[in-house]
Amino acid sequence: MPPTVAACQMAVDDLDVESNLETVESRLSGLPERVDIACFPEQALTGFVADDRIAEAAIPRDGEAIERLVETAADADCDVLVGFVEDAEDGAYNAAAYLDGDGVVAVYRKQHLWGGEREVLDPGDSRVTVKTPLGKTGLLTCYDLNFVEESAAMTDKRVDALLVPGAWPATHSDNWRLLLRARALDGVRWVLGAGRTGRRDVEDAPVTDYAGRSLCVRPDGGLRAELDRAERDLVVDIEPSVLESHRESVGIFE
Repeated sequence: MPPTVAACQMAVDDLDVESNLETVESRLSGLPERVDIACFPEQALTGFVADDRIAEAAIPRDGEAIERLVETAADADCDVLVGFVEDAEDGAYNAAAYLDGDGVVAVYRKQHLWGGEREVLDPGDSRVTVKTPLGKTGLLTCYDLNFVEESAAMTDKRVDALLVPGAWPATHSDNWRLLLRARALDGVRWVLGAGRTGRRDVEDAPVTDYAGRSLCVRPDGGLRAELDRAERDLVVDIEPSVLESHRESVGIFE
């Protein structure tokens, strides 16, 4: 059977970890049994505001919330990629943890911070790849898509897929789609983008509507499947022969 991925598009309750954790757990438990990887949006567990309140909502990578998701991943028998603001000894980061039923496999810290993130978060300094059911897989987050050097570095690493949690503003949703397609074509690889939907409406913070528009892109840059702004799951079977065929045609790694 080919591997199956799910982009779990969701609205986020900013600064309410327990509410978001319950939503992620519920969505995981409701996925089809064949799903091998479930991807959730950027900062799905914590949400985000660009002030001191985010420090109170930030969570450690080895804390109770992540441990609960490891258990849920084990029950669902699938790997999970989930975004959160990480409370670390050396700062606070926009992080994405790749989990399986045994624990935290890898954590990627967003390298290119956007807007108010720069005021309260620290940038990551490492590129991360992980072995997944899709093969060698690179992790990027949202605005990282704008930087071609990240895509080139992942091409050098010969990744077979990119997983990209995002929280893209609805007013710029066409750019989200464009960049995901470009990053697939750059390295002739599968790309799955899991987008936040809904609205951030928090006191003393700018109101933001999010794009949703989670999508799966083929290695030739074409759309395999896409969502609108609804809170639902994009479940896609990934046929390995498609990647092999496109790479043979392009000759990218000869």
